[in-house]
Amino acid sequence: MNAPMTAAPKIQCSPEEWEARVDLACAYRVVSKMGWHNSIIYNHISSRVPGTKSHFLINPFGLMYHEITASNLLKVDLDGNKLTPSQYPMLMAGFVVHRSIHMAREDAHSVIHTHSKAGVAVACQKQGLLPINLGAMHLHDKIAYYDVEGVTNDTEESDHIAAALGNKNVAILRNHGLLTCGPTMGHAFHLMRRIESACETQVMAQAGGAELIFPPMDVIKKTSQQTTQIVQKANIDTSDGPAILWAAVRRWMAQIDPSYMD
Repeated sequence: MNAPMTAAPKIQCSPEEWEARVDLACAYRVVSKMGWHNSIIYNHISSRVPGTKSHFLINPFGLMYHEITASNLLKVDLDGNKLTPSQYPMLMAGFVVHRSIHMAREDAHSVIHTHSKAGVAVACQKQGLLPINLGAMHLHDKIAYYDVEGVTNDTEESDHIAAALGNKNVAILRNHGLLTCGPTMGHAFHLMRRIESACETQVMAQAGGAELIFPPMDVIKKTSQQTTQIVQKANIDTSDGPAILWAAVRRWMAQIDPSYMD
């Protein structure tokens, strides 16, 4: 249930690739708008090119998130080689994590990685995300944890991250940041919104200094099961919550600045 395309492809590519480009460009814009991006020109969001297994779309190195458009996204192969001409370089150091997840998980067509202040703060806490609000309870038993090994710029460590993720779609990279993936950008964004909001709430609650209230474990498990059932019963393409949310995000970003669709 994505927002309809407003124009034909503005570069030489299939309609399916163009739609993926518009979705990805929109993701960069909304991540910037939500304040989850604090690395200026670093960090990445990626998408697999529809109909391929080893071609990916990613941001050109040097552009800020609000400068990303559908047509200036890079299309690269597994080694980060540009498959179409571009004046912008490719930052391989950031791509290796995304590549490993895309290749380890055929269902992971979209991957979002953030270094938000709240996300990094929770990633620095030994206990990780606490089930103290509904968003965090929704993610109970759905989060993979990975212990940092340094700057993630080599394929071996990236493979370790992919292995730690397993079949989950949310990861807290300890002392590093947050990561989500999904079959569509809408699903990856839905999960990132959940965990970012939960991390913000946790940091604010801890800063208040009062004793935190933890719901009983049966309530936590019930909440997690309830939200899982909602997603499982929904049609992934037309009626599920993440798709409805993403359609709204597309409209929102178009109202603010429709240039992401250029």
